[in-house]
Amino acid sequence: MSGYKRILLAVDLAEESSIVGERAVQLARLFGAQLHVVHVVEPLSLVYGGDIPMDMSSVQDQIQEQAQSSLDDFCEAAGVPDAHRYLIFGRPETEIHRIAMSADIDAIVVGSHGRQGLALLLGSTANGVLHGASCDVLAVRVGPGAHQSAD
Repeated sequence: MSGYKRILLAVDLAEESSIVGERAVQLARLFGAQLHVVHVVEPLSLVYGGDIPMDMSSVQDQIQEQAQSSLDDFCEAAGVPDAHRYLIFGRPETEIHRIAMSADIDAIVVGSHGRQGLALLLGSTANGVLHGASCDVLAVRVGPGAHQSAD
């Protein structure tokens, strides 16, 4: 195995993203790989089914500005250059796959909450990424019940 050359970290920029980010940085260092980071913002029209009774463009702009700021802070802390940062609007699974293909990604790293029951049946971003990816996918368990190593 020649190892990974380009790793894509997909983050939701929640507090737990730092745990997933640490794993991706470790993996990139281990293989001497480029690390790319993507955050996908779902447009309000997708989240609310298009039935929004008012113009939400200013709210969408605020969401974009906050997401860009958070993504930049996250990437600066991880040492990811501007050219490897992606802030995209759309469906997370679809856009993560699109970036993975266009950037010739060898592995995708995502966080997984390890849902059970109905939440598992309804799916998750990690599940959607796994089942549509043309490369390896590492799902890092986060949230309650996740085991954190001491290293």
